[in-house]
Amino acid sequence: MLTGMQITVIGGDARQLEIIRKLTELDAKISLIGFEQLDHAFTGAVKEKIDEVDFSVMDAIILPVPGTNGEGKVETIFSNENVLLTEEILKKTPTHCTVYSGISNPYLDGVTTKTNRRLVQLFERDDVAIYNSIPTVEGTMMMAIQHTDFTIHGSKVAVLGLGRVGMSVARAFAHLGAKVKVGARKSEHIARITEMGLTPFHLNDLPKEVSDVDICINTIPYPIVTANVISKMPSQTLIIDLASRPGGTDFRYAEKRGIKALLAPGLPGIVAPKTAGQILAGVLAQLLEEDFLKRKEPKK
Repeated sequence: MLTGMQITVIGGDARQLEIIRKLTELDAKISLIGFEQLDHAFTGAVKEKIDEVDFSVMDAIILPVPGTNGEGKVETIFSNENVLLTEEILKKTPTHCTVYSGISNPYLDGVTTKTNRRLVQLFERDDVAIYNSIPTVEGTMMMAIQHTDFTIHGSKVAVLGLGRVGMSVARAFAHLGAKVKVGARKSEHIARITEMGLTPFHLNDLPKEVSDVDICINTIPYPIVTANVISKMPSQTLIIDLASRPGGTDFRYAEKRGIKALLAPGLPGIVAPKTAGQILAGVLAQLLEEDFLKRKEPKK
């Protein structure tokens, strides 16, 4: 239980609602910033403006998955309020206050470092990333079906990267009968792709390997699907880029060539916000309880 813990939830999308629901069930006291247009009410959660919150008593601040933008602005789907997380706000919090976010950026890293507040990036955790790969796979399949005029079964699919998302995507498309090949650099990844019964190739050979693909799915957050690579693709190829913004695809050149290229980060929050929110809520509840209990332990 989180009885006595005070938490501020700032902005976000439908995923945050599952987090709020879970934390109120655990008896935490919640201040909600950027939710005044939300009709639903949660027992134990109070909607407030950012200048009304007493940050001096906050044990944790929970941000949306993207955290902030480069200027500190927090996305607020349920509000028109302009919400900024500033260094001044963090200085008001107790020294033990922890900031939770999905991912980070130089701004968020900077303000938490300057104020000596701990920043936890949930998407760096293996458990969150693996759980999130499930709705990501479903969303990728949905996009592939919506934007092609052929079946996944029998199609030629190239997956770039064998991280947690790449592995799940490659396996799922293969199970649907696609002819899947996977590009990687590390020798152990090449070995794993072979063990999975898929066709491996080295990413150095990417221009040659895409010459006959129907769907190219990128999971690498680095410029990998370059103009040179796109120039070797058939004109009907569909590119789905799952890497975090700005993705790893030259979208300008893809458009010039008439190849459909879709940037699709954050698919879990789009196709399955309830499930994606429950994943984050479960992990957050565990982390908050561990932190709360640790602070309640008597000092030795």
